[in-house]
Amino acid sequence: MARGDAPQDSYHMVGISFFILGLGTLLPWNFFITAIPVLGTVQRQRVSPAEVNGAIPSMGGGRGRRLGGFLRVGCRVTLYPTPLASWQYFQGRLAGANGTTETLGANHTSPADTFNFNNWVTLLSQLPLLLFTLLNSFLYQCIPDTVRILGSLLVILLLFALTAVLVQVDMSPEPFFSITMASVWFINSFCAVLQGSLFGQLGTMPSMYSTLFLSGQGLAGIFAALAMLMSMASGVDAQTSALGYFITPCVGVLISIVCYLSLPHLKFARYYLAKKPSKAQGQELETKAELLKSDEKNGIPSSPQKAALTLDLDPEKETEMEPGEPQKPGKPPVFIVFQKIWLTALCLVLVFTVTLSVFPAITAMVTSSTSPGKWSQFFNPICCFLLFNVMDCLGRSLTSYFLWPRKDSRLLPLLVCLRAPFVPLFMLCHVPERSRLPILFPQDAYFITFMLLFAVSNGYLVSLTMCLAPRQVLPHEREVAGTLMTFFLALGLSCGASLSFLFKALL
Repeated sequence: MARGDAPQDSYHMVGISFFILGLGTLLPWNFFITAIPVLGTVQRQRVSPAEVNGAIPSMGGGRGRRLGGFLRVGCRVTLYPTPLASWQYFQGRLAGANGTTETLGANHTSPADTFNFNNWVTLLSQLPLLLFTLLNSFLYQCIPDTVRILGSLLVILLLFALTAVLVQVDMSPEPFFSITMASVWFINSFCAVLQGSLFGQLGTMPSMYSTLFLSGQGLAGIFAALAMLMSMASGVDAQTSALGYFITPCVGVLISIVCYLSLPHLKFARYYLAKKPSKAQGQELETKAELLKSDEKNGIPSSPQKAALTLDLDPEKETEMEPGEPQKPGKPPVFIVFQKIWLTALCLVLVFTVTLSVFPAITAMVTSSTSPGKWSQFFNPICCFLLFNVMDCLGRSLTSYFLWPRKDSRLLPLLVCLRAPFVPLFMLCHVPERSRLPILFPQDAYFITFMLLFAVSNGYLVSLTMCLAPRQVLPHEREVAGTLMTFFLALGLSCGASLSFLFKALL
């Protein structure tokens, strides 16, 4: 709550700014994973230069240029009966590695995933989070807030601009893959710094602004999925579609920079940002929202990369939480706190391990079993990415109404373990590109049902574990508990991304 002598947030400009900042921090992650293509049944075909010349007698340009109904890749040509969507962009650029194509369901063709692109994008997006969770204390003490935030936003903008520029540049697959992976690593590294820094500033403000920030983050995945669908429905050629798709997050990050630069000019923001938290709280990556509160039951607007809770680090509230209690000097031993929350932390790790091991590495490969048409073309973008993000938000919001099971219940580990069967269930769905496992659930309804339960359970259990952890420790131990939960969150994301390589190889 704002203090009585605090200025008013005129026209809610500060709230809107932090909402947009939240949206901008996770646009890069979501735009990269949403651009992962849907792979289908492999139909390898060699095309000779003569056949290429016969098929496209007057075609100029180089690798990856789409003219008419064809995409030329070196001396291979792939016929696309419908325009190549932006979510196939990366695989189209990497197709020259082996000169093969594959038929996607019965709908369109797409290059084979010889680079394990989706697996590497997921892994290299999560490792920076784990790394900067370990390095955050040193980094945040040495570099001022404004430098970290504006510097990170500018680097993210430049790297995404590079991604957009590469759409127009002819390049062989190997260097293109290397440049893209380096961009993914550095973009997500600076996103990790950006999120932690913004949470630190939110620690001086009323909790509703943390909720607005995280709500913006929660919409980033939905926004990316809608942008992908719009690029697909536009009917333009592959190059224009991909260019427009990757320019969109550049505009989002640019607006975020404008919003952050406007904060010092708003009296409400100046009043709160001039204060500093009494402890160095709120300066942890992906921190800590309800981790420092024991009585709230708010949901967590988060995604697989940002399952942090609504932050409330107002020094005045810290005093209210422990009336009459002397402040205990120093921080409690980490091991003592870990002994109290180890089961909840393990549950958090398992939730994200299951989620990231199949989403999006396996789920993005599922295709529709229906006949060619609009539904088969839009099936995976809608039923995988859009459906996951919407239902994940719904699952997180459920903790605003109830928390079940309670903190001492042994049902929580059981519920978490019950998500493990989602791994084989998705692997046995209609993924045509396989050599070992059979397809036991070919109908689209199976995949949609699995995804509904998968996404809702992910959102709810992540929110639940993060809400229960602070209730298992004493008030003065909550900061350490929050830091530990942040570390295990990043650990779960990294473990899941690593396992995705194994599960994809088992198909």
